[in-house]
Amino acid sequence: MTTVRNIYDYLDQRAPFSTQMEGDNSGLQVGDFSQEISRAMLCLDCTPEVISQATQLNCELIIAHHPVMFHARRELISHDPAWLLARHGISCIAAHTPLDACTGGVSDTLAHALGLEPIPSSELFRLCDLPAETTAIELAALVKSQLNVPVQFCDGGQPIHTVALCGGSGGGFLGEALGHAQAYITGEVKHSDFLLAKQHGITMVTAGHFATEVLIVPVLATWLREHFPQIKWHIAQEQGPFYA
Repeated sequence: MTTVRNIYDYLDQRAPFSTQMEGDNSGLQVGDFSQEISRAMLCLDCTPEVISQATQLNCELIIAHHPVMFHARRELISHDPAWLLARHGISCIAAHTPLDACTGGVSDTLAHALGLEPIPSSELFRLCDLPAETTAIELAALVKSQLNVPVQFCDGGQPIHTVALCGGSGGGFLGEALGHAQAYITGEVKHSDFLLAKQHGITMVTAGHFATEVLIVPVLATWLREHFPQIKWHIAQEQGPFYA
């Protein structure tokens, strides 16, 4: 018998929940540690659409990257994911910033998807050397091609041989990239971050929060299928924002 606790403990070994950043809410979000699991679903976001898929497949557990609940709640209403999970008896574990930062996690997976090999790392941040010097336009084209999404970028005006990266919302790590890399790749930043990057002569490329993080879902599926082969693991069908 495999329980929510068994799966939680395994995730805690791979991406310790104790390492979550301030303001995060990783861990068991909804459910029961003693619940027996035979089918489970993996996703980036535990939305009503994902819960519907899990229900149709008779899943007892959803493991999501983003938390269902970030803050204390005063009410749960019928379309709320937490309410839907409880209604259908589905437990939910969120592995957010611990999975971002761990070895082989979100930032490492993003680097590998771009054909880069991380050297130093610090929490969510990764630093990678390029095999050959490149330009801002060439780097933006690489990200666009490898992730198959539209990108935005600013040109820092210098040749690029070292790249910093962080999946998701990485504006807070721009300062760490300055002085260590000539380019920074992340999911989303504020407009002012683009201006700041250009002022400091660093190229910045953004490819969207969804596209830079959803890469971890099949990686997580591989880990769990190897460790819990007795469980039927499903990957949710998810779509990021559409562009006209």
